[in-house]
Amino acid sequence: MTMVLIIFAINVVYVTFYTIRLILTMKGYRYAAAGLSVIEMIIYVVGLGLVLDNLNEIQNLIAYALGFGLGVIIGSIIEEKLALGYVMVNVITEDIERKMVRVIRENGYGITDWEANGRDGARHAMQILTPKRYELKLYMLIKELDPKAFVITYEARNIHGGFWVKQVKKGKLFK
Repeated sequence: MTMVLIIFAINVVYVTFYTIRLILTMKGYRYAAAGLSVIEMIIYVVGLGLVLDNLNEIQNLIAYALGFGLGVIIGSIIEEKLALGYVMVNVITEDIERKMVRVIRENGYGITDWEANGRDGARHAMQILTPKRYELKLYMLIKELDPKAFVITYEARNIHGGFWVKQVKKGKLFK
């Protein structure tokens, strides 16, 4: 039973590291991902060695597989908590007086906005760039200002130029 728990725990840790490393790589944190991969491989080799040395016991293989699944879940939760990177939030609203734009800007978000036309008439469109850690706060603010607003979000990979980027580099955002 001790071997089953060890194999399970090792694989949870390994796959958690694997998931975080993959996310770091996708977000451009190469060196952090490389450092994490060294630790990840040591854990992987130890865990796989234990399973291969004890292949005659099916519970070890099951513990390895269950640890893998739980590791993916834990790695994803950690990534959500780290909230690395930025998101671009597109908002389309009926607020043609631009009250929503003013309030969102007052809360520290950078916005590019323009007039738009929807199926039912005049609309106001906005693009809002925000650090991922402030994404939920922004959604709540949008919903409070216009519960019927149409919102689409996507991850911003590369950011260059503009007022907002200067504020981020100066560390003056959301203070």
